[in-house]
Amino acid sequence: MADLANQKRLAAALLKVGVTRVWMDPEKLEDIATAITREDIRGLIEAGTVKRRPKVGISRGRARARDIKRAKGHRKGHGSRRGAAGARAPKKEQWMRKIRAQRKVLREMREEKTIDAHNYRILYRKAKGGEFRNVAHLKSYIAYQKK
Repeated sequence: MADLANQKRLAAALLKVGVTRVWMDPEKLEDIATAITREDIRGLIEAGTVKRRPKVGISRGRARARDIKRAKGHRKGHGSRRGAAGARAPKKEQWMRKIRAQRKVLREMREEKTIDAHNYRILYRKAKGGEFRNVAHLKSYIAYQKK
């Protein structure tokens, strides 16, 4: 078989791709070997004897499958963790999630007249001070106060 390195290099330059992305028809290697000028290679490209190979991408299929598993709580064990617990779930984000939920419940209770505006203010300040662990704790505190 003839050495087609020069033809491949010329074809790569004409097709504006790397040498590895040049495809040559294995049945017409004799014709390719006789092509020594850029014009000859252009003719082979037009004839379809020399073509540009498609780009090879990296499949996201496995990554998508892994993300679905992680959404269900799988693949999150000790061996998969990078970073401390405080980095994975920062204290501030935990606080924001908790306080927003509590304030939402307090607003709803005030609108439904379950608590009056005065008690709303007091409970709001208590929530801000971190007195309640969660919404359930807040509700149980309000129920206890009503008795």
